[in-house]
Amino acid sequence: MPAELALVEVTGVSGEIVAPEWLARAEPVHRQLRDRLPADYARRLAEVFAGGARMTLAVEDAEVRGVAVWRLIQNTYEGARLYVDDLVTDAAHRSRGIGRFLLGGLEARARSLGCDVLALDSGTQRSAAHRFYFREDFVIPSFCFWKSLSLNQSL
Repeated sequence: MPAELALVEVTGVSGEIVAPEWLARAEPVHRQLRDRLPADYARRLAEVFAGGARMTLAVEDAEVRGVAVWRLIQNTYEGARLYVDDLVTDAAHRSRGIGRFLLGGLEARARSLGCDVLALDSGTQRSAAHRFYFREDFVIPSFCFWKSLSLNQSL
């Protein structure tokens, strides 16, 4: 694990942005995964947070090295689930334990909140990410089916 890594919470328990300066600093790393986010990143993320999402960063030497957007979900087949919308490590700092550190923080959060499952989806083309998730003891329990209802939305 890299030296001096820390978790930074960008959002509070109600989804309010408690660290706007860190949100701004997270944007370039987050866009490495989500390059189609709108130009008004802060406004879009505020909408996502208002819908239940939260953001946690992995920070090293006052620089954002990883971004996680996550939420709590209750469903009928798993119970309480901490679902990770987005998980990305800065490309210049991959394979240094940052993703593992960030996932470990999310797992600890999930356990402390009484969740039964830590879950995420990963695009079928992201084979390097899949190898990482398998190393971190994730399994594929089902297929995710998806139908776009918008003309401008695609995978």
